Amino acid sequence: MAKKKVQAAFSPDWITELTQNNFLFRGLDPSELAQYLQTEDCSIEKLYSSRPIYTAYLPDAPLEHLFVIMQGGPVIVRSAPLDRIIALTYAGGCFGMLDLDFGHSRRYRGFPSLVEAYKTTDAIKIPKQVIQQLYQTNPVFQSRYSLLFELREKFQYHLLNCSTYPPQAVAALLRALIYQERSLGNQPQHQPQAKATNPDQKEQDSSIFCFDLPVDIIARACQLNHRTIEQVLKGMTKVGLIKENDKSEAVDLIQVCDPEGLKAVYGATRDKVDWWPLR
Repeated sequence: MAKKKVQAAFSPDWITELTQNNFLFRGLDPSELAQYLQTEDCSIEKLYSSRPIYTAYLPDAPLEHLFVIMQGGPVIVRSAPLDRIIALTYAGGCFGMLDLDFGHSRRYRGFPSLVEAYKTTDAIKIPKQVIQQLYQTNPVFQSRYSLLFELREKFQYHLLNCSTYPPQAVAALLRALIYQERSLGNQPQHQPQAKATNPDQKEQDSSIFCFDLPVDIIARACQLNHRTIEQVLKGMTKVGLIKENDKSEAVDLIQVCDPEGLKAVYGATRDKVDWWPLR
């Protein structure tokens, strides 16, 4: 099975965690939220890697729950025609809203696409009726829920408008993730700045975007082979766009330490990326 039911109902601790760590519920009053979430249909589930969760965008097959990611991930959406990854959702985000039968979802159509957890994920399933009630009664929730649809469209826009030129293609994916996670309030991660020893030396930006992003995901999203992706990441590391991982860190961790420099690569033509050897 793709998922395992861990808990039948919410506890106050989970509701508090939702209001602290998830984009849709962040800052909402826990006691008020508890009035909506006290239902046996709410559950906490563990989604295992490389196992289907559901197939999105099937006609006349809406979902009955919204999935809220608490830990782990990412959860990916793979478009069937090209087997291309068209969505990435990390902890603090939600997925499944495009398949709920109300609001913007009723006007959304797409190719049948497989939704699966790329790595083990802890998610909370919240019934459509609860989400719909919050959407209709809470203006803040409604605004955030609508933003999820906007972010999904903009994420795909980044991918569709990148060229086959490898540096630009990888930069497009990273820029899409940066825009998404910044809009959700999940990133950047602020790290302590080291004081400059030279008075004329500027201190480096302490804002770092960190993504659990395996080479396989980048390859499927950019439609490039693994070897090319590895060479692009090596080049980006050499020029300081991304940070090289320490031996103790996860292999799949990508740390973007120069978002503005990455933006320049994203908008560059071939003759402007001098660190890429192939023309």
